[in-house]
Amino acid sequence: MKLPRYVHAYIDRHGRPRHYLRRPGFPGASLPGLPWSPEFMAAYEAATSGAKPVEIGASRSRPGTVAALVAVYYKNSGFQYQLAPGTQKARRDQLDRFGREHGDKRVAKLEREHITRMLAAIERPHAKRKWLKAIRPLMAFAVEIGMRQDDPTQGLKLGRLPRSVGFHAWTEDEIATFEASHPIGSRARLALGLLLYTAQRRSDVIRMGRQHVREGAIQVRQQKTGASLLIPMHQDLVEIIAATPGDNLTFLTTQFGKPFTPAGFGNWFRHRCNEADLPKNCAAHGLRKAACRRLAEAGCSANQIAAISGHVSLSEVEHYTKSADQLRMARQAINAVSKVGTGSG
Repeated sequence: MKLPRYVHAYIDRHGRPRHYLRRPGFPGASLPGLPWSPEFMAAYEAATSGAKPVEIGASRSRPGTVAALVAVYYKNSGFQYQLAPGTQKARRDQLDRFGREHGDKRVAKLEREHITRMLAAIERPHAKRKWLKAIRPLMAFAVEIGMRQDDPTQGLKLGRLPRSVGFHAWTEDEIATFEASHPIGSRARLALGLLLYTAQRRSDVIRMGRQHVREGAIQVRQQKTGASLLIPMHQDLVEIIAATPGDNLTFLTTQFGKPFTPAGFGNWFRHRCNEADLPKNCAAHGLRKAACRRLAEAGCSANQIAAISGHVSLSEVEHYTKSADQLRMARQAINAVSKVGTGSG
């Protein structure tokens, strides 16, 4: 079957036929479905009509090099539309560094032993994992577009990594200290309430507004996961929102009335914690963990907590429920011993 102009066909490592648009001087594109099908032709038309020619001298990347692969990968729909903005930034940080260090090397000559040596040069275990999570899809993409015959990262395992402590979960004393410093009606107390009573990330909290409140619940579409949640509003949060002046599109705004960026909100909230003389480890994300802890201590199951927090994996949520169950059973055991001791006297 004759293919449309500039379309090249190949078989990937799974034995599936793939099609890729390679037009000289223009960005490449992976095409879905079968040639000449409506899905295929819609993508083909979009790629050929919307593409702009690459200016001569605009890129110093030689074809077939790591730098060229990274540049094409950034334009791939899988990277642009299937990854959350935060994930894209984290992957770019890793891949930009990879391109700077190895950009002139030929992708086809990259062997497994090279990947192993690069990993060995990274000291911190969790940094190794971040690096490999960025490189794996890059190598899979290289196979997909025909720059490699195999994936040198396939089957490569790092083994069990030491468990990261992660963000500090706020204690009840720390929450009370913040509340004492920032009364109801202040922006700081509103920020605490939104974080603590919705169990959401800062990237989601800064986008919340009155238009998201419906019938006693607040609607959230998580930026990181794309999950859509409807979270019943705690009465304390309802009172905090009602007492806080504001007529902006979002509950939380900068001093200039503009929406926060996630980083900007994190810095602003850090200053509010400093004003309350809280430790440096008290951060916005720690309130999400405190919210999960509170739910677990109230007897909620891992699935019930995830229905509010939106966690995709229950492993982290189960950490809170197990801790709460352990504490509950320990208290019951001590109370039982105390009763026995009292009775024997």
